[in-house]
Amino acid sequence: MILARYLLGIVGALLILIVAVELLRRGKLRERHTFWWLIAGTLSLVIAIFPSILDALAAALGIDVPVNLLFFVGIVVLFLVCIQQSTELTRSEERTRTLAERVALLEDRLRQVESRTTPPDSDDHG
Repeated sequence: MILARYLLGIVGALLILIVAVELLRRGKLRERHTFWWLIAGTLSLVIAIFPSILDALAAALGIDVPVNLLFFVGIVVLFLVCIQQSTELTRSEERTRTLAERVALLEDRLRQVESRTTPPDSDDHG
């Protein structure tokens, strides 16, 4: 049973790494996003291969249950990913607003130019 958990941890970590690299290779995930997944996958793989590292770190930090340290690190990583996503979303919203304002100004200019070049009674002949 312990061997099954051991192998499950290794396979899960390898799956994270493979999926992150493949998404990066296909252009579905940008480098800065892949960075966090590679860190998570690498740490997971190291802990899956050497579970005693987690026990030693937990003991050094005074944490009684090593899995609690794992959950805490996972939450911190997810928090950092959320902050990164939020800053990129804010930047994207600002760019979208600026582009919408520029398009509105260009459309207004285009209407002004078209109204100057179109003869005033050209629509009444039909």
